[in-house]
Amino acid sequence: MDDWEKFNYSERTDSETAGPAPKVKTVYTDYGDGYGSAGSYAREPKYVTRKAMIITVIICMLLSAFVGAACYALAMSTFGGTTIDKTIKTTNYNLAKATGSVLSLQEIIAKNENSVVAISTETMSTDFWVGQYVTQGAGSGVIYSEDGYVITNNHVIDGASNIKVTLYDGTEYEATLVATDSMTDVAVLKIDATGLQPVTFGDMNNVNVGDAVVAIGNPLGTLSGTATEGIVSALEREITLDGKQMTLIQTSASINPGNSGGGLFDQYGNLIGIVVAKSSGSDVEGLGFAIPCDKVSSVAKSLIENGYVEGRPQAGIVIIDLTDPQTAMQYGATITGVYIKDVTGKNAKKAGLKSGDLIYYVDDTKITGTAQLVALIQSHQVGDVLTFTVVRDNEMVKCDVELELSKPEQQEQKIDNSLGN
Repeated sequence: MDDWEKFNYSERTDSETAGPAPKVKTVYTDYGDGYGSAGSYAREPKYVTRKAMIITVIICMLLSAFVGAACYALAMSTFGGTTIDKTIKTTNYNLAKATGSVLSLQEIIAKNENSVVAISTETMSTDFWVGQYVTQGAGSGVIYSEDGYVITNNHVIDGASNIKVTLYDGTEYEATLVATDSMTDVAVLKIDATGLQPVTFGDMNNVNVGDAVVAIGNPLGTLSGTATEGIVSALEREITLDGKQMTLIQTSASINPGNSGGGLFDQYGNLIGIVVAKSSGSDVEGLGFAIPCDKVSSVAKSLIENGYVEGRPQAGIVIIDLTDPQTAMQYGATITGVYIKDVTGKNAKKAGLKSGDLIYYVDDTKITGTAQLVALIQSHQVGDVLTFTVVRDNEMVKCDVELELSKPEQQEQKIDNSLGN
């Protein structure tokens, strides 16, 4: 190309330039001396990648959180403050989160409505004026096994001459009493049926105050299959019922006469208790109680296999509460308290306990009532030795009693309630 040199800009003269001179952009290059120097060339521009930007943002967020926490801790230590540390069992939450097993109220009811039964009883009573007459009663129960074992409360069937069990679908069966335990207020019935839907027992170690619960039973004896919902209000409540001290679950679910023996189910649809009572008083609501499922399960199993609660200790005495001066006078006592009415155990006789002794202390515990004394004995094992301090003829006498194995015929009533105490 003969005219090629005309296009070489660096050698063109002003006279050879057609039109205005092109604009040249001056680039400042930082050489690290704090000033910008005009360079004869420009560096290649650098770009930030998407990945680098994301990493930078994450680092900034972490630094911000760390600085914020440090500032809060500094402020708390400098200006003071109050912190609350409440620890709860998280087994239920973790299980539910992992398996999605928490059920709705409808699902809990649907899972267990066929496992809760209505119980009706007839008891023969005698009156001086009328003679013999039949008293009707009602309660609830839960199906323990598919071949017809049913769990209820002892007080629901106590003294009944006729017991009927009605399933959720309306089928009615005559029931026989397998065995009962008045101390835990648990009884086992048997009906001639198969293919039943038993309850699934829960785990008391996974039950927390505040957990949702559903009670299903037969309130008023006419409303079988009724479900009420609430929460676990408290655990291990010490309640005295019919002269017996019991450790129970407290719930806010509505409980009424006829609910006794029914089921209390957790948020997974598992049985966590057998409803036993509601708080008495016309102005009291939202206070119901249930026997924990672990106690129910062990007692029911022992009743079915042995006919009695295996391994239970006893002191070998019959005791009575003389709680007021009038009652004490009927027995010729001058001091109210817990008295020994009869000595039945060989170890108690050997230790020197006698009828008429006022039980003042057992070991280091002052005795204030029969329920307390029975609970104290039951907290020990067969073979343990307890020191009874009794008042006899205005003197203090100490007797060391080795606890015996309670036989079936001895388990039904250790407290004399003949005076209604």
